[in-house]
Amino acid sequence: MPEHFELACPWVFLLLPLPLLIILMPTVRLQKKSLKVPFFGYATCISGVQAQKGVPQAGRRWFQQVIIWIYWFMALTALARPQLVGEPDLIVKESRNFLMVADISHSMAQKDWEIEGEKSSRWAAVKSLMGNFIHQRQGDRMGVMLFGSNAYTLAPFTSDNDALLQLLDDTEVGMAGQQTNIGRAIGKGISLFANDTLPHKVMLLLTDGADSGIGISPFDAASLANSDSITVHTIGIGDPDKPHADLDEAALQQIANLTNGQYFLAKDTEEMAQVFALLDEIAPVEYEQETFVPVQELYFFPLALLLACSFFASLIIHLEHYFKRSDSHE
Repeated sequence: MPEHFELACPWVFLLLPLPLLIILMPTVRLQKKSLKVPFFGYATCISGVQAQKGVPQAGRRWFQQVIIWIYWFMALTALARPQLVGEPDLIVKESRNFLMVADISHSMAQKDWEIEGEKSSRWAAVKSLMGNFIHQRQGDRMGVMLFGSNAYTLAPFTSDNDALLQLLDDTEVGMAGQQTNIGRAIGKGISLFANDTLPHKVMLLLTDGADSGIGISPFDAASLANSDSITVHTIGIGDPDKPHADLDEAALQQIANLTNGQYFLAKDTEEMAQVFALLDEIAPVEYEQETFVPVQELYFFPLALLLACSFFASLIIHLEHYFKRSDSHE
């Protein structure tokens, strides 16, 4: 994470010339009572010292002045609070419920797809790609519904993608019946959004067949989804031009159009991966800037240096006075 140096209170350095003002101020002179002696003049003649008015003050040498200014500068630097400020992290914004509605009727058991060069059933391949897609959708509350003759909820909306992937891994073809009831699946999906408070609602319908015609019509269900502001994207699985193909592309296209969604055709594993990549672009994971800004305070460095220099300066002065007293006693 990139960091930059800054001072929290740079205005403190306006106090930098303060010692100079103190130095330029006139010296305060105090008059005190003194003892007059008759032999004062005689004593000054003998000693050779000329009498002066007032008490002479010892001036500081130039390097002492420099040290005092350095001390003052270090104190102001500590008060200005130097710090390293990092950039706010980007956190995933939870703004969408994403429901995946997958067909697990008997036709999904056909082994005409491939995974890493090996023959695989359509459901095994789709399940693997769904798992990858769910893993990448860190900002969405994902839910999974499976359908055949009936529709049931594998997992309600959750942010725990690991648990969701585990449940998805345990599913098999035929668990929801052998037929393909698309209308019932969409209707069941709408009920999951009933108590939804997030602004964006997306349903992804995956099937390789045509609606069985039992129960609610897929188009009526799509109209209900649209009235509830649910966008339904549809994915047709398999090659519709192959013999005995049951994929109803026209119906899937109409369902998507009724809900402002899009229809995709995935004839094989590679095309399915491309569809999921397109879905990432159509409904990208949203980020927002975190309000917390990481700050590393550095004021203790000039403060510690100031204290250390003051300690050693005091030590040197005391040692100097000690040796002078020792010499005077000798």
